[in-house]
Amino acid sequence: MTPFLYEDLEVLHNLAMILASPLDLREQLEQVLKTLSEQTGMDRGMISILDLESGEAILDVAHGVDIEGLDIIYKPGEGITGQVAQTGKPMVIANLGKDEHFLDRTGARRFLDRSELSFLCVPIIYDGKVVGVLSADKVAHQVDSQDYELRYLSEVASLIAKAVHTRAIEEENRRLRNILGRTQRPSSEIVGNAKCMREIFGLISQVADSNTTVLIHGETGTGKELVARSIHRNSPRSSGPFIEVNCAAMPDTLIESELFGHEKGAFTGAIQRRRGRFEEAHGGTIFLDEVGELSPLAQAKLLRVIQERQFQPLGTTRVVKVNVRIVAATNRDLDQDVASGRFRSDLYYRLNVFPIYMPPLRERGGDILLLADHFVERYAKQFKKHIKRISTPAIDSLLAYHWPGNVRELENCIERAVLLATGDTIDSVHLPPTLQMKVVAPEKKKQGQLSSLIGAYERSLIVDALKDARGNQSKAARVLGTTKRIIQYKVEKYGIDVKRFKSKKS
Repeated sequence: MTPFLYEDLEVLHNLAMILASPLDLREQLEQVLKTLSEQTGMDRGMISILDLESGEAILDVAHGVDIEGLDIIYKPGEGITGQVAQTGKPMVIANLGKDEHFLDRTGARRFLDRSELSFLCVPIIYDGKVVGVLSADKVAHQVDSQDYELRYLSEVASLIAKAVHTRAIEEENRRLRNILGRTQRPSSEIVGNAKCMREIFGLISQVADSNTTVLIHGETGTGKELVARSIHRNSPRSSGPFIEVNCAAMPDTLIESELFGHEKGAFTGAIQRRRGRFEEAHGGTIFLDEVGELSPLAQAKLLRVIQERQFQPLGTTRVVKVNVRIVAATNRDLDQDVASGRFRSDLYYRLNVFPIYMPPLRERGGDILLLADHFVERYAKQFKKHIKRISTPAIDSLLAYHWPGNVRELENCIERAVLLATGDTIDSVHLPPTLQMKVVAPEKKKQGQLSSLIGAYERSLIVDALKDARGNQSKAARVLGTTKRIIQYKVEKYGIDVKRFKSKKS
């Protein structure tokens, strides 16, 4: 068996150092493939992750191959990659132009002479199990020994096995979160049981694990920042920074310094070097709030960094490369702003890859009471008050109000009411004057408001009973003179979290 050449051993050492670096997993694997290409001539390297349930090989990381937006899957035994994934045995194709099993689903070789290329493909094995597949091209006349090249690539696969195994676990967790995310809240801070909110939970679950740019739009106070934070916390970047930038507060004179940083002496007052917000967000997520308020000049500068993922701080020729996930938010109608020329269309399309619409509170029906209970519990605990419920007249006022300030206004309203309440109940008198003065004539009441009020009162009674019973649904049923089955049905209907009452004393 021919031993590895010194220069090849040196490359293996470099790869081991990359895998031991603090880079995130995807960056590590991308850097491995890049180094493999530059230092060994193994081009168009690709790493496919084995799905733990189906056994399918899913193309996940590549170098020299554009896979953005592509969803490439190899079923067991399908193509060379599928065969290696299924058998766990390496394969080599000396001449790609003569092999009918080579699929080239990425289209990376459609403009190349395949007869001049060899294809190497090896399994990535961790703890005796195939967890992925590593493949690469090499110029055919540079392959002196197929056995040597396969052994060498297998050695590379051994080095990255642990990282790929971890990546496979991440993908499995992502799949499970996608399933659970259809019904479960992605964050305890985002409260809602309306259909539109459940749809948003599903969208957050679907997009969180990718690097896709997200644009959250909706009225002021609807919770856009909470969604942005939830996307970050449920992503592989959760251990990295979450940097928030208020675009509305950045004047043109400071935008470059704020976003990209500056060197000492770059301008009057620059007494020391300062990192920009993009550099601070490296390895994590940058949240561009109120992105629709950016001036044309600021829009141009932002577009450039989004396209290139690199920039030069003020006062230097040094180029800073960043790996960031971009989440933006706006309360403006950017479609209209693009049509009027106020907002750049190229920047808009770069940002609006995965849109999420946050509905106003007035469109969320019963979530008003759900949110009100949530805020009552939060501020009662903060202010050390024993508040158990919201009175029916107060509920009536909450439901009749149109909430122009949305969830933020509701939260402020409940915080004020908790501060003013002297007993265990929030009454109408504790609400702001704008709510107390709200009178809705019977003929103008929305259809279904009676049922909403009845439902709110019923929910309030059930919550009180559960609090007194410390979450025991059987006891709560006896107090209310009904059955446990009915209580369970109502709990699910109104989205009541029984667990939060179990540790509470009556």
